[in-house]
Amino acid sequence: MKHWHPVSRYTGIFFCVFLFCQALSGCNNHKPHTGTWVVIETRFGNIEAELYPEKAPATVAAFLRNVDSGYYRNTSFYRILSDDNQVTGALHSHLVQGGLWEAKPALAQRLPLIPHEPTSKTGLRHVTGSLSMARNAPGTANSEFFICLKDEPGFDHGGENNPDGEGYAVFGKIVSGMKTVQEIYRQPEHEQQFSPAITILDIKRLD
Repeated sequence: MKHWHPVSRYTGIFFCVFLFCQALSGCNNHKPHTGTWVVIETRFGNIEAELYPEKAPATVAAFLRNVDSGYYRNTSFYRILSDDNQVTGALHSHLVQGGLWEAKPALAQRLPLIPHEPTSKTGLRHVTGSLSMARNAPGTANSEFFICLKDEPGFDHGGENNPDGEGYAVFGKIVSGMKTVQEIYRQPEHEQQFSPAITILDIKRLD
């Protein structure tokens, strides 16, 4: 007569329980996002970004107002800065810019302006993947944003890329989808304008 060794019997039970638990965890491998996240939807793929409301509260609040109101639906990335479309010998920038101006200029002009939150105040920096607000004079941003393709210290407070020295307001960073950003960056352009503009299907909050 064969006898089952107690250790072998219990080991088998524990192994089955382990596999069952692994199967359950595999059915729910989507981890909830911590903090404030948004997804930028394009035909090239999705771009996910984490926002920093604790560091740039006014900028994040205004951006999320535009998101929640559906203002970014069917807008576009319309501007690109690359080595090929800037003056030789000047300090070059590398970015894609989007927002309402190309598709909904009348709406963009009506939106409230955002108090400027420079990098000297927020402690954030224009590094690869940074999400930042475009503007004219400090305090004139409201809907247009850009994504850095490289580190851009010239956009920080005191940097060389802004004549007034106040820099631009970083308020988030791309955490997934930089390959999509790079694909957009490779699209045809003429005189710093995408030709045609790259449609932003929508921007939504992520849970």
